[in-house]
Amino acid sequence: MSTYWPEFLMVAAAHLMAVASPGPDFAIVLRQSLLAGRRAALLTSVGIGTAILVHVAYSLLGIGIMIRSSDAAFSVVKWAGAAYLLYLAFRCLTAKPAVEDPAMAPPGAEEGRGARRGAFLTGFITNVLNPKATLFFLALFSAGISQQTPRWVVAGYGVWMAFATAAWFCLVSIIFTQASAVLRFRRHAHWIDRGTGVVLLLFAVKLALAARS
Repeated sequence: MSTYWPEFLMVAAAHLMAVASPGPDFAIVLRQSLLAGRRAALLTSVGIGTAILVHVAYSLLGIGIMIRSSDAAFSVVKWAGAAYLLYLAFRCLTAKPAVEDPAMAPPGAEEGRGARRGAFLTGFITNVLNPKATLFFLALFSAGISQQTPRWVVAGYGVWMAFATAAWFCLVSIIFTQASAVLRFRRHAHWIDRGTGVVLLLFAVKLALAARS
C-alpha cells in the first residue's frame, strides 16, 4: 500500500487546489450559509461531496472519456449544468427584501425550513452537472493516476476526494454561519441573494461557452 502514497498525495494536492478555487459550489454554499442557516449549508456541502463519487464512478467506468470525446454527450452535460445554474440565478435575482427584522429571528429559522428540504440536492446537482468537474476528473484519472494502480486503490482516492470536498465546504459553512457574520450579512439578505445570482449567472454563461479542451 505504501507504494501508492506519492500518487495519492499528488491526487490529493491537485484536488485540494481545484476544490478551493472559487466556483458555483462555493457560491451556493456561501449563499446557504448566510441566508438559509448552518444546517442547510452543511447539507449542501454533503451533497457536493457526494456528487464527487458520481464523477469518480463514471471515470472508473470510462464514461468520462465518452463524454469528452462526444460533442453530443458533452453538450448535454454542459447545457444541463448551465440551465440549472440559470435556474438558481433566477431564484436569487428575484429575492425580495425580508419583511421581518433580521435580528429578531435566528439564521435559517424561516427561510431555512424550506431551503433545508432541497439543500442536499442543490449541492449535489450543482456539482454533478458541472462539465468542468468532468474534465478535471478525466484529466486526473488519465494523466495523474497510473494505469497499473488497482481499481480498489483508485476507488479509495475517490472516497477521500468526496470526504475532503464535503469537509472543506462544511468548514466554509461553519465559518460563515458564525453569529457575528450572519447578523452582519442578513441585514442585506436580498442583496446577498442578488449578488449570488449575478455570480451564478456569470458561471452559467461561462459554462455555456465552455469547450471540450
